[in-house]
Amino acid sequence: MAYMKFKELTKYFDFKTEILDSETLPDYTKEYINQEFEKIVLAYKNNKDYVVFTNKRMILFDRDTVAIYYKKIHMVPYKSISTSAINYKPGKVELLFSLDSGYQLHINFISMNHDKKENLKKVYKLMMNTII
Repeated sequence: MAYMKFKELTKYFDFKTEILDSETLPDYTKEYINQEFEKIVLAYKNNKDYVVFTNKRMILFDRDTVAIYYKKIHMVPYKSISTSAINYKPGKVELLFSLDSGYQLHINFISMNHDKKENLKKVYKLMMNTII
């Protein structure tokens, strides 16, 4: 008899606050951005996590301080995205990704008005145009 350990394949993130000035990003987030080749396009945060969209990749900073402090950094080059979808809902936008590795990623943006949705739409188009 064989047993298989279940491992969650999908990671979910929820973001609420847009970071308007990249200078207000924490220093540890800037360490992962190559200033010569990358430009920050848009960034969001929640109470503990950050997502930074550059012109070449998406960088997710996943922190947990409840039980044990850890920080996990996901770097997703746009060219490694196999399929994607953007869902517009009242006050919310969802970005859904399947990566070449089979890993799935769901990023939710809440408390979104029309202008914020348009900013995400521009970033989504940039991501998809980078893949082509």
